[in-house]
Amino acid sequence: MKSRLTVLILIVTSLLLVACGGNSSADNEIKVGATSVPHAEILEEAIPVLEEEGIELTIETYTDYALPNEDLSRGELDANFFQHIPYLEDEIDEKDYDIVNLGGVHIEPIGVYSKGIASIDDIEEGTEVIISRSVPDHGRILSLFEANGFIELAADVEKSVATIDDIVDNPLDLTFSPDVNPEFLVQSYENEPDTLVAINTNYAIEADLSPLEDALFMEGDDSQYINIVAVRAEDEDNENLQKLVEVLQSEAIREFINERYDGEVIPYLGTN
Repeated sequence: MKSRLTVLILIVTSLLLVACGGNSSADNEIKVGATSVPHAEILEEAIPVLEEEGIELTIETYTDYALPNEDLSRGELDANFFQHIPYLEDEIDEKDYDIVNLGGVHIEPIGVYSKGIASIDDIEEGTEVIISRSVPDHGRILSLFEANGFIELAADVEKSVATIDDIVDNPLDLTFSPDVNPEFLVQSYENEPDTLVAINTNYAIEADLSPLEDALFMEGDDSQYINIVAVRAEDEDNENLQKLVEVLQSEAIREFINERYDGEVIPYLGTN
């Protein structure tokens, strides 16, 4: 009887150890949502480094900006990597997400393109400017046009949240049309050659457009629109997610970004 009891105890103990081992493995798996270029490509580079730390990274690729925060909030992702800080802040204000910025990784300077306008000097009076319907990008784009002398914004407005209504001087009478989803801006560029189109760098690169070579003008490397890793607030101190950000901010990943994108994507050198 005693022998049978001992065997039973050993069996139960073994099952518990296996169960605990399985949970430990699951705890070291993280799923991150990202747009394909450059975010998913950068994450791919981080996979072997994370594996050395015992962390298994799965990447879920998105084309629609509206989904990664929703899926993160619902618990379908552990983190996402696709957005800049003002976009996240706007999403939180609008949808009450309990999501936080875990750390910045890179900057994608936004550019202004045209299929039919060859140079900045050829921009004619009344030209239409097609911009994203994403409100957090409006102040960014308008500030870029102001920096290049096309418009003047009201002196008392904060540039990052400026709207079309804040334009006080527009010598060329440019028409700003904020009616296109970000993922369709390249189509506007292709189909409406006499317009100017402000295209997010990730979509430009996917379409084989170079911000450095094809944009009529673009942001500099001092852009404040830092692309970040976002997580649920409850996971802010999660060690695996902290390690993810540490790897993405490492010198090795910065070197990869510089070599791969050659100035079209710029590593963020801060820590937020």
